[in-house]
Amino acid sequence: MESLQDIGTVLGRIITIMPLLLIIALFMGRRAIGEMPVFDFLIVITLGSVTGADIADPDISHLPTAVAIAGIGVLQRITSTLKLRNRYFSRLITFEPVVVVKNGLFLKNNMKQIRYSVDNILHMMREQGIFDPGEVDTAVIEGNGALSVLKKDSKLSPSLEDLSLPKVSPSLSYPVIVEGQVYTNVLDRTGFTEEWLQDQLTVLGIPSPEQVFFACMNHKGELHVSRHTEGPEEMPGLFH
Repeated sequence: MESLQDIGTVLGRIITIMPLLLIIALFMGRRAIGEMPVFDFLIVITLGSVTGADIADPDISHLPTAVAIAGIGVLQRITSTLKLRNRYFSRLITFEPVVVVKNGLFLKNNMKQIRYSVDNILHMMREQGIFDPGEVDTAVIEGNGALSVLKKDSKLSPSLEDLSLPKVSPSLSYPVIVEGQVYTNVLDRTGFTEEWLQDQLTVLGIPSPEQVFFACMNHKGELHVSRHTEGPEEMPGLFH
């Protein structure tokens, strides 16, 4: 009878603790989860914790541990089935994709919503071999925290080979303004001045760097600017 009570307690804890873990994980955001769906991440860490406690503590009974592992596995299977059958349920337990760059421009509000900084996005772009945001048509942070990038048609190198055109050197850009702050050290190293930068902004109708969310410059001195108020036309929703 005591064993049955232990089993009931274990199953009850699984049913009550997993929703709490899910709420906390969603609150923490996709950056804290890593490149795994939220619920699968919770399943993995919970299984690891249960198994680790059983291995490390000889006083823990194997039967409740086995029941816990089996219960977690069944819960995962039920959840996966519900996700496939019910779109609304799926949206409750995971993150939706979010567009963070459109036509080379950073979307500040979307980035703020998912707590990603310019540095985060630039780092993820470089991992995909993109060193100039101006080459990007659309960049999306997926539900698992990974970055998906669609390049502009003019930046797709295979088209140059298909047309037998000479290859263009890869574009490397340097950040000169991030969230209104001018990176004077970058300007100094590239041989440009703050006066030159201000002149370029004036030509674009921007009175001061404080109105710039992000600006980068390539080796030719071509400036690419995203304003704080920048935003695309209304876009249809993206779904995982």
